[in-house]
Amino acid sequence: MVIGPPGAGKTTYCDKMSHLLKKLGRKVILINLDPANERISYDCDIDIRKLIVLEEVMDQYNLGPNGALLYCMKYLEENIDWLVDQIKGEHGTNFVFDLPGQVELYCHHDTIRNIFSKLNENGNLQLCVVHLVDSHHCSDAGKFIAALMLSLTAMLKIALPHINLLTKVDLLKKHMDKLEFGIDFYTEVLDLNYLLDSLDTDNFTNKYKKLNSALISIIEDYSLVSFQLVNMFKEESLMCVKNLVDKANGYVFKAEEGRHINSMLACAMGINEPNDVDNL
Repeated sequence: MVIGPPGAGKTTYCDKMSHLLKKLGRKVILINLDPANERISYDCDIDIRKLIVLEEVMDQYNLGPNGALLYCMKYLEENIDWLVDQIKGEHGTNFVFDLPGQVELYCHHDTIRNIFSKLNENGNLQLCVVHLVDSHHCSDAGKFIAALMLSLTAMLKIALPHINLLTKVDLLKKHMDKLEFGIDFYTEVLDLNYLLDSLDTDNFTNKYKKLNSALISIIEDYSLVSFQLVNMFKEESLMCVKNLVDKANGYVFKAEEGRHINSMLACAMGINEPNDVDNL
């Protein structure tokens, strides 16, 4: 289940990951669940726009884009059998779901969580959420805290195995001088109190010192968020993400390609999963 803010690279991820999985000999079904996504760069097998179209909802009910999108997802939730009937009986298949980019759908409303729950129950799927965040947020302390809060909220709200990815690492490599700390600080989410010093020097964010401190405290108290770097245009990088997903949804422990003991141990311990910009 691929989620993340607009522009984070969800559609590109779905396209590149599906090609990798097919190259590995897996059966892949691509599912577009974004009713506003009319320019899809991949050939989807199931498209929500065959059930409901965003523009038609906007015209019929005089709604804006966000209101219409919420209506569409609510409509899908109430007609989930339309989707379940198309994926039933597909055993040993990797389903890749491309979700809308409006973060309120999975941070504030229950619709996405309910859809995931019904797919889990009725579709007999082992789900894993892949949350994409643009790596340029690392260059700004305030934006990075916002990205952390978004990731934490999504993890708690959806309550499924969850992998957070920092995307567009190829661009990040060109602007490493703008990072105040080493990349490990951002991927491992180390002592965030160091970010407070950066926020104090900013004329805008220094007005909210107590709020910033409280947000950092919440993130560190839960201690759930970490990030994996990904370069979607490098197969080795995508392979590392694939291994993380296989471990999170249990595929590695039941598939023939993952049953070899060395493969299982390597996946379980995170071996061969680089999180260094120089390796991406």
